[in-house]
Amino acid sequence: MSLFSGKRRAVEPRRDEAERPFWISFSDLMTALMALFLVAMTVALLSVTREIEETEDKKALRETEIDDFMRELQHVAERYPGISVHGRVVDFGDRARFETDRHTLDETQARLLREVVPHVLALARAPKGAKWLKRIVVEGFADARGSYLYNLNLSLQRSERVLCVLLAAPPAPAALSGADRLLARDLFRVSGASFNALKESDEESRRIELRLEFFEMDEPRLPARAAPLDAETRCPLP
Repeated sequence: MSLFSGKRRAVEPRRDEAERPFWISFSDLMTALMALFLVAMTVALLSVTREIEETEDKKALRETEIDDFMRELQHVAERYPGISVHGRVVDFGDRARFETDRHTLDETQARLLREVVPHVLALARAPKGAKWLKRIVVEGFADARGSYLYNLNLSLQRSERVLCVLLAAPPAPAALSGADRLLARDLFRVSGASFNALKESDEESRRIELRLEFFEMDEPRLPARAAPLDAETRCPLP
């Protein structure tokens, strides 16, 4: 009896081995989940950080390329004493000054505009200009004399006069090429300012400026006007 009982006890599994749990403990499970969470968060943060860095790099590249464009435009202005570039504005200074209560330009002033603007259009066609240049706003200015609305209309007429000069077809002296006139029509806009940005004297205030505007990051671009130049090129201003 004792012999068989001893054999049975020898083959029976130990109680502590039979009760040992098969699954990992709850604390181990929570530790594993926390580790997975931290890994996932780290990957997400790295992805967001990389996107921010890429966006900042693109913004820095945009600013650098626009600065390069303006630097090249500065070199163009240096060929014509009296014309200056400050910020993103081209100021014609005394080279395109209006008479009191007038919106006309003499032949010398008109020829100067037709000589300078093709250089600007060439830069607009270059890679950096084609990539970032959005529009060129022609701003005519009036001095402080006269009423606000009268001067506002006068400054607009001065801006329009610049477009009339640029879009004039041959036999106008130094007329722009057809391709340049097409691009000028699509790229240039007019604006007027009355009592705004006055200079030290009334004479200095009666001026022309070209203000360059550039695309923002990922800004949509509207298609250019697909139409030939007007057959009638006579300026409607009196």
